[in-house]
Amino acid sequence: MTASTTRRSTAAKSAKSRIAMVGAIAVAGTLLLSGCGDQTKDKNAPADSTKGAPLANKLPKEIRDKGVITVGSDIAYAPVEFKDKSGNTAGIDPDLAAAMGKQLGVKFEFQNGTFDTLITGLRSKRYDIAMSAMTDTKDRQNGVDSDTGKKVGEGVDFVDYFDAGVSIYTPKGKTQGIKTWDDLCGKKIVVQRGTVSHDLAKAQAKKCPAGKKLAIESFDDDQQAQTRLRAGGADAGSSDFPVAAYAVKTSGGGKDFEIVGDQVEAAPYGIAVAKGNTQLRDALSAALDAVIKNGEYEKIIAKWGVEAGAVKEATVNGGK
Repeated sequence: MTASTTRRSTAAKSAKSRIAMVGAIAVAGTLLLSGCGDQTKDKNAPADSTKGAPLANKLPKEIRDKGVITVGSDIAYAPVEFKDKSGNTAGIDPDLAAAMGKQLGVKFEFQNGTFDTLITGLRSKRYDIAMSAMTDTKDRQNGVDSDTGKKVGEGVDFVDYFDAGVSIYTPKGKTQGIKTWDDLCGKKIVVQRGTVSHDLAKAQAKKCPAGKKLAIESFDDDQQAQTRLRAGGADAGSSDFPVAAYAVKTSGGGKDFEIVGDQVEAAPYGIAVAKGNTQLRDALSAALDAVIKNGEYEKIIAKWGVEAGAVKEATVNGGK
């Protein structure tokens, strides 16, 4: 992308020489102007990876230049994000990210982390975004600890892309009459730390009467909680509905667990973006709207059998 340089010919006395000189100057001028034009274009153009991407210019320049959006994610939450048999990151979130990446001309690079550290990693700029079946809530938007009600950070913005409720599941054939959260009093539940399921369990524990305590065991990831329940270490588990349904379908060939009762606390999943990074937030929103409009979103949601949670458009900070 360097500019072309051409030396001018010296003037000649004959008409033939003058004609040749004029032609040479014209050619040289064209090449020089073309070179200068390329310089100006290249200086301001996005990285090569954004060529042909209709929404590339909506991204912040530093992300266009590096060609990558770094994603913090707890990659142990099938079918939303998990490692497949080949060790590759798979699931709803990676598939949606790849589709959005085509619109933005960048790659979404997923990095594994425990769920309750993702917002901290976003705040410290370890990640550009967090995409990990994270429920969009007002507390998370405002940086408020849901347990204490105290301000613990500046909060995040969300681009909402899916709706999901929370489900309870038990060992198959051993429901012990559990259908609602109230039925868990006197029982033991396993959950993933820092999730809405964890919040619901703690809230329920405060409601349980004396002598019927709800015991809660929390884990770094949902797979650990499932393992504990499978081994008989608890009476029930709780996860977001897509995750609970996938565990019921796949664990032990469908023989390990069953869902009990109805979903509760239906709320949107959101892609978390640091407060103030509105350009990136709005670029993600535009990319999501584009894949919804072109049909890729519908295909991805159907692939994972979670059509009930599909949204019709991107929403910013739609959580309550």
